[in-house]
Amino acid sequence: MIMRADARRNYERLLAEAEALISELGTDAPLEEIARRAELGIGTLYRHFPTREALLEALLRERFDGLRALAEELMNGPDAFESLAEWLRRFILGAGVYRGLAASMVDAIQDESSSLHASCLSMREAAAELLVRAQGAGAVRAEVTPVDVLVMANAVAWAMDRAPGDGEAGERRLSMVLRGMRV
Repeated sequence: MIMRADARRNYERLLAEAEALISELGTDAPLEEIARRAELGIGTLYRHFPTREALLEALLRERFDGLRALAEELMNGPDAFESLAEWLRRFILGAGVYRGLAASMVDAIQDESSSLHASCLSMREAAAELLVRAQGAGAVRAEVTPVDVLVMANAVAWAMDRAPGDGEAGERRLSMVLRGMRV
């Protein structure tokens, strides 16, 4: 979609201010404050982003696309289980970029009307491919589903958000999840 130059500038200002405020306050940051910091009206924000989820999707699209590309790269890795584990580490780091994002992603996976749903669906497909490969290698239990993997990874990201601890805490929690998936 081609935008007028002024509309493109407004869009980019809104995204920049959303990035800053959501990084500071989390995914529930007031949309009115984003518009105010961008020196635009709330109507301009809603013209570009009709819902909070649409704004989050715009902020996260590049990260989600990167996770999809990483999954494709890891499909050729020598160890199917380690490929899945590495993807989950990167997923968790991305889910923890904004406070409250992990919960938003779990909701979006289940809500087909959410603007984030398509992006989350792409990640679920990436996780599914890595999971199927690891299951085919006999490294992951057969009953584990892609939704299970993403919900557990989101739980680790949520725990890091709510009870951060040190960097080792997240890795320890992910290790517990991975051990539970192992055959």
